[in-house]
Amino acid sequence: MSITPERKAELIKENATKAGDTGSPEVQVAILTERIKNLTEHFKGHKKDNHSRRGLLKMVSQRRRLLDYTRAKDEERYKALITKLGIRR
Repeated sequence: MSITPERKAELIKENATKAGDTGSPEVQVAILTERIKNLTEHFKGHKKDNHSRRGLLKMVSQRRRLLDYTRAKDEERYKALITKLGIRR
């Protein structure tokens, strides 16, 4: 369900805007997207896991807020991010 430290470091490296960047919206959205994908796969086999479903909904909401923030600050960054991660609008 969670991501490995190696995968997280890889996501940070791919989406960082500068060296040592772990807090930018791009990095945070990329990490949340990976966790959401993993949980979505988990639910294919565990349909009645409602406790984890609540966590998934919280993650989706957090990602949505970060995307809204990015869109308000810089539309081009937002478009590039959703295209790169394959997120629907």
